[in-house]
Amino acid sequence: MARLQTISEAEIQEMSSTLQSRLVTEVVAQVQGMLEQVNSTTLDIAVTGESGSGKSSFINAFRGVGDEDPEAARTGVTETTREAVAYMHPTMPTVRLWDLPGIGTPTFHPERYLQDVGLARYDFFIIVASERFRECHVTLARCVEQAGKKFYFVRNKVDNDLEASARRRGGKGFSKGDVLEKIRCNCEEGLRKSGVAKPRVFLLSCFQPQRYDFPLLQDTLERELEGHKRHVFLLALPNLTSAVLEKKRKALGGSVWRTSMAACLSAVTPGGAVRSTVPALMETLRSYQRSFGLDTDSLCRLANLTGKSYQELYREVRSTSGKELSLQSVEGMLSQVAVGQQVLAGFLENRVPVLGTITSGGVSFVASYFLLRSALKDLSEDAERVMHKALEGSGAESNDRQEDIPDPGDFY
Repeated sequence: MARLQTISEAEIQEMSSTLQSRLVTEVVAQVQGMLEQVNSTTLDIAVTGESGSGKSSFINAFRGVGDEDPEAARTGVTETTREAVAYMHPTMPTVRLWDLPGIGTPTFHPERYLQDVGLARYDFFIIVASERFRECHVTLARCVEQAGKKFYFVRNKVDNDLEASARRRGGKGFSKGDVLEKIRCNCEEGLRKSGVAKPRVFLLSCFQPQRYDFPLLQDTLERELEGHKRHVFLLALPNLTSAVLEKKRKALGGSVWRTSMAACLSAVTPGGAVRSTVPALMETLRSYQRSFGLDTDSLCRLANLTGKSYQELYREVRSTSGKELSLQSVEGMLSQVAVGQQVLAGFLENRVPVLGTITSGGVSFVASYFLLRSALKDLSEDAERVMHKALEGSGAESNDRQEDIPDPGDFY
């Protein structure tokens, strides 16, 4: 495990200004409260569209779950959803995607529809179409916007359009880029004619989420969410690009000092159930594994989706923190990191008063901090290798338009 040698001055200032008390119990409660705010944050995403547009497949693709998985949203040619059904993200249970009943029937009334499905509970809406956007999509979008919610148009099944276009042309003069741009322009033009001033349309295939606009849609949603909701959304994203992995590493890194402080102080809290920092660190490392898709269940889901074997993917996990964890292995990592940190520990005890009130407080904190920081680096590198192995031979194409993401303020 690589050794990280510094703690940023910004983090030290944040610790010293935030943790004023010298009482361990007060500081533990304060830090755990900050961590709980993030862990309890919910994100509810509504997915709606006409019957057969691929709403359920979109939900499954976003969650990294195959359509045949027991946890998958039901899919089918006919409408399978009669009422709003919530599907939890497999590794982030506070993130829920809601499969809403289909729209576009003769009896469809957007105001009544939004009331029936519980408009207020959703953070934003994904409106899915598989051929073209119709009046019902636009009418629903207007009602959603009037209620103060955001919406995003998704044009699904573009892989089918590309195949059909290639067959018609017999492969002569066929350009995927030209076909996709034509689809995009047609969708945007139709939406503008229906009254959407500046439509944003994301082209995708739920069966090839690493291609087309899926990464662009994820990046846009992440940009436009705020605070803790942005954090939980980011951790729920499938690992389809290096950029997503780096964002996850940074997002998790922002709470390392709080997690390390809670772990080292909880061990000495009078009457506390935890008597060692190791169990708390083990749980944190396991949560990191889940966030990077390196736990057993996540690797099995990825193997099923990509056709790779579990063993192929697991071989790409090379760091100690990415493997199965035990008390002994974490204790060994912690002891290794703690060596030679007395000077930095003494410096921190002067800056953060509570660390100086307990035996080896600074050393315990520094060792925990460096262990978690180093684990994040190692796990993100493992996840990148797993991602490349999973997408190997799939013809994956990152979206060429990601640099064209407009400023969110242009639209809302």
